[in-house]
Amino acid sequence: MKTKTLRQDKVNVITLGCSKNLVDSENLITQLHANDFDVVHDSNEEANIIIVNTCGFIDLAKEESINTIVQYADIKSKGGIDKLYVTGCLSQRYKDDLEKEIPEVDAYFGTLELPGLLARLNADYKHELIGERSLTTPHHFAYMKISEGCNRTCSFCAIPLMRGKHISRTIESLVKEARHFATMGVKELVLIAQELTYYGLDLYKKRALPELLDALCEVEGIEWIRLHYAYPSKFPREIFDAMAKQPKVCNYLDIPLQHASDTVLERMKRQTTRLEQQELILYARSVVPDIAIRTTFLVGFPGETEEEFNDLCDFVEEMKFDRVGVFQYSHEEDTSGYLLEDDVPQDLKADRANRIMEIQQSISLDHNLNRVGQTLRVLFDRKEGEYFVGRTEFDSPEVDNEVLLTAAEQFVRIGDFAMVEITDAEEYDLYGKVIY
Repeated sequence: MKTKTLRQDKVNVITLGCSKNLVDSENLITQLHANDFDVVHDSNEEANIIIVNTCGFIDLAKEESINTIVQYADIKSKGGIDKLYVTGCLSQRYKDDLEKEIPEVDAYFGTLELPGLLARLNADYKHELIGERSLTTPHHFAYMKISEGCNRTCSFCAIPLMRGKHISRTIESLVKEARHFATMGVKELVLIAQELTYYGLDLYKKRALPELLDALCEVEGIEWIRLHYAYPSKFPREIFDAMAKQPKVCNYLDIPLQHASDTVLERMKRQTTRLEQQELILYARSVVPDIAIRTTFLVGFPGETEEEFNDLCDFVEEMKFDRVGVFQYSHEEDTSGYLLEDDVPQDLKADRANRIMEIQQSISLDHNLNRVGQTLRVLFDRKEGEYFVGRTEFDSPEVDNEVLLTAAEQFVRIGDFAMVEITDAEEYDLYGKVIY
């Protein structure tokens, strides 16, 4: 008599986009594990259920998300997988269109529909898991989303359409999560949000990021706390006092400025000016002299003239930021910028992005050469080829500079700190030797 073998479901969660999406995927994976699912993340292992967590930020991100959905829809149509689900920002914004264009997907879910996605998988949403999370990052650092959504009305940005209004998490819940991470061996917390400096206004009727930092610094085992995605308008300057006071708060700030021409900033509805941005950066450097400031700029916004772009170039050269990223403007439906004519040609957008990065490349090299001879505390992330690869407090995972040690000559443990003397530098890498 033959017996029927039932194959256990295996889920592969595919994450596209930013670290905020990664946190959402980690929460999903945590819930699935608690429901006894076999789950992998961004894996080449065979799985019969695929969940694609999409990004819808700009055209390139949307294209990558759509291509990924189509790829798995094709695999499903050939019998390679049983079920395909889509969640995240793209699904939130274009659910109706996607259902018509890619009907092979079994169901689409928005950014806040985790319980519904779990229910579709016959899994329970376990409220008691809030504050606990599986990590897909190396276990010595974790992203911590301190709020969801954004109340800003920047004319180029569709994030409020996909993520909704700003909602802060309580300080107590974040401290609980940090303690959980510390028991897992996490040493670095990267605080993320759509708008970090708005934290607490809805809950505490004031900007409460400094109070949150004080509370997180009390968590034993956490040694670095890093700040990402701060908005320059009405910036709570006491954050710099907290940074100067608290050794655990990295001397690092990611503050997307987007532009430096007052006329472009006005069209972008950024509620700030070049002078205000400059004064904020100079103030930060006066309170925290060794602060590393990362920023991003958006080129090719509707109507951007060569003169306005040159204002931005001058600003980058003058302010000498430690880290710079550049996006090319993407014409997003339902934003106020969409009412403007997208009149900067695509090749000119690309050229302007390259020109900014060429300016920054020289600045970055100068900054790095100034580090030669210094001894810095380095957290090591991985071994890659012939090098151990780590970061200083001035560098965030995946997007910033790295410190390389020759593995044939010295040894460090992944996830540990070491004091490293910097012996050489390139535009985006430092080289060193372990002192202790």
